[in-house]
This record gives sequence, C-alpha cells and structure tokens, in this order.
Amino acid sequence: METAIKINNQDESISSTADKKPGIINLLKCKCPRCRRGDMFENKNPYVLTQTMKMKKECAVCGQLFNLEVGFYYGSSYISYVVTVALSVATCVAWWLLIGFSVNDNRFFYWLTFNSILLIAAQPYLMRLGRTGWLAFFVRYDNNWRVKPEQSLERLNEAQEGNW
Repeated sequence: METAIKINNQDESISSTADKKPGIINLLKCKCPRCRRGDMFENKNPYVLTQTMKMKKECAVCGQLFNLEVGFYYGSSYISYVVTVALSVATCVAWWLLIGFSVNDNRFFYWLTFNSILLIAAQPYLMRLGRTGWLAFFVRYDNNWRVKPEQSLERLNEAQEGNW
C-alpha cells in the first residue's frame, strides 16, 4: 500500500515498508536519525576536506535540529574512537588470518603501516560517522515524524556558538 504525502513542497510516494529500513544502514549513510531520510551534512562527499564537517542546521525532511546544544558534538569523539579501535582490531585479525605474524620478520610493522594509512584515509568518513552516531544516541527514530512536529530546544544559546 502506497501513500502520497507532501514533503518540502514535493509530492513523494512512500511505501509502508520504507520506514522499516534498519537504523545501522542509515547511520552509515549519515542520515537524520529521526526520519532516516534527510542528509545531515551539506556535502555528501566526506573527502571534500573544506566541507567535511559542515552540517545542515536542521533536517530538510522532518525539521530535526542537528545542533542540540553548544559543544554537543564533543561527545562524538567517543563513537569515532570505538569505531577506529574496532576497525584496527578487524584489520589485525584479517592480517593475522590471511598473512600471519611472525617474530622472524617485519610483518607486524607492515600491518601497522597498512592500518595507519587506512585510518588516515578513512578519517573524514569516521568523523562524520561519529557525529551521526552521537546524534542517534540522543535522537531516536520517530515513526510518526510526519504528524508530530519537532519540539523546540531548551538549551540552545546561539550567542555562545562560536566561542570555542
């Protein structure tokens, strides 16, 4: 069963199963955690380094504000750290299973070099993933986002926004 609704002055046909997409897929795509449709970042490509962390003020689809309070995204470093450690462990296990480690040669140092290059190359995406995961920790998916408007924030202080 499909329903036609109007979002941002555009008619959009949405099936009833569209909202049942797993949250982890939308997290990896850096989508809004409330509606799982809108993009969080101004530029979809994280490797445009001058715009890597430029976020939209609110979701274009559901109106969810992305900056919940001043300094909110400092906590995203925890998510980024966990993902980085998990990626390092995964590459270590894969290297050990495919190539192996030995005390007789430098294979461990080759893995360390490979892992370092991989983490540096993936850093812009991992930083975005950290921000998306941090926001998703505080803003849950709302199945009724179309009919329930976003609540205003209590602690947003725009005068203190650039004082970091």
